Amino acid sequence: MSKENPGRILIVGGGTAGWMAAISLAHAWGKLGAEITLLESDAIGIIGVGEGSTPKMRRFFAKLGIPDQEWMPHCNGTYKCGIRFPNWSTRPGYESYYHPFFSASDDPYIRAFYQNLVLRQRNLDAHALPDTYFVSNYLAKNARAPLPDGGVDYIADYAYHFDARLIGDFLKTRSLAMGVKHLVDTVTRVEQAENGDIAAVQTEAHGRVEADFFIDCTGFASVLICKALQVPFVSYKDYLFNDRAVAMPTPHADPAVLRSETTSTALKYGWAWKIPLTNRVGNGYVYSSDYLDEAAAEQELRSHLKLTGDNQPEARHLKMRVGRLEQAWARNCLAIGLAQGFIEPLEATALMIVQDTVENFIEQYQRGGWSAQYQEPFNAKVNLIFDSVRDYVYMHYKLNSRQDTPYWVAARENPHISDSVREILEVWDKGGDLLDEINRQSARMSYSPTSWFCIMAGMGRFPRKPPRKPRRDQPVIDPAGPKQSCLKMMEHFPDHRAAVDAMRMAHA
Repeated sequence: MSKENPGRILIVGGGTAGWMAAISLAHAWGKLGAEITLLESDAIGIIGVGEGSTPKMRRFFAKLGIPDQEWMPHCNGTYKCGIRFPNWSTRPGYESYYHPFFSASDDPYIRAFYQNLVLRQRNLDAHALPDTYFVSNYLAKNARAPLPDGGVDYIADYAYHFDARLIGDFLKTRSLAMGVKHLVDTVTRVEQAENGDIAAVQTEAHGRVEADFFIDCTGFASVLICKALQVPFVSYKDYLFNDRAVAMPTPHADPAVLRSETTSTALKYGWAWKIPLTNRVGNGYVYSSDYLDEAAAEQELRSHLKLTGDNQPEARHLKMRVGRLEQAWARNCLAIGLAQGFIEPLEATALMIVQDTVENFIEQYQRGGWSAQYQEPFNAKVNLIFDSVRDYVYMHYKLNSRQDTPYWVAARENPHISDSVREILEVWDKGGDLLDEINRQSARMSYSPTSWFCIMAGMGRFPRKPPRKPRRDQPVIDPAGPKQSCLKMMEHFPDHRAAVDAMRMAHA
């Protein structure tokens, strides 16, 4: 049955996901009469350890009318030009590669990269490491902010790093100002109606709290959608081995230098993140408990960070449930964030999926007159997003060429592979048209063709026999040209530390 307005919406759980949902719903439906309440417990901690995002988060703040200058200083935020991947490949010349963020301004560079990549894919001698061809890489390597001056018409794309706790606080303050109600309490029981819908939640201090629609942001516990509504969980364990993380902060080695990239370094049984915030560096090791225990993982991370002496940071150990729900929207309940699913943070997609889920829900719930009319296509779309991100993250492991531990060998030889990934690899390895294949699969893709080119070329997935010399009718791009062009373009971008410090001073 369709209704006149969204009615009463209860978000159970806070954190970044809960407050992103709250502010998005208040922005979309506050003027339509929606009553939005967020209920969170002060007895349950937030997992936030310093986060990264994808460029899609720029759209989130733009839609809300919140410029970078308003929220970044509050959240120790920094700019992110892309992600660097050292030590995933052992192939000479491909020991590290950079996954850039790029815009339409990069079109000439992308064409040069693609021209050489196709030749190298067919075992012709051409320089195809993606780092050379993207302005983003040079900005990141030289600690520049992706904010070009007025002397150039280049438009950069970028994402952010931020303190997850602080961004939750910022969104909470904004949400309350927009009319969202806030209850601090603990849910003791979920009450269901005769038809199976959720009718209310029982709480310790506020008793029975009713709503017309419920949003589950209770983290991996999934109190509403899994425990009450019994929606099954689809594990990705067969595809992605990692199920643990250990995290710890460190000070900047040189406070004057603020990097504008995430670094994801392959270690013995997983990989380590390095996320620069204005006040510290966030570090962590994502690994598989099948190959490594907590104590050994913590020791390997400390060794990787070269931490010695007595005054060492405390480690936080985290368990991850990697996979997704069969349905993110079931009956009158929507799961968002960790309650909905999780893919290890290699490509920093967690909040992108939160954003996609909330935006799609707002569209489909309103389109259906505040009913479940479009629940099925909504769930199908969300599942495609999850599965496509899983496939792209999986490809990092499939393409690795390390031999040093059984973990990396098993990841590369993993027999569990989606049809999508199998088809991409078959086309690529035969020297076929990968662009055509990616376009064919576009309906189930979250990543652009250029991102797929970057991972295939960046990991050195090329024929192993010595490359042949191209014919005259197969023109090769001299990499010196794009490199010099990128370096010249870089002169129009400010120092990253100076840029964020100026932003902080302006809004002190």
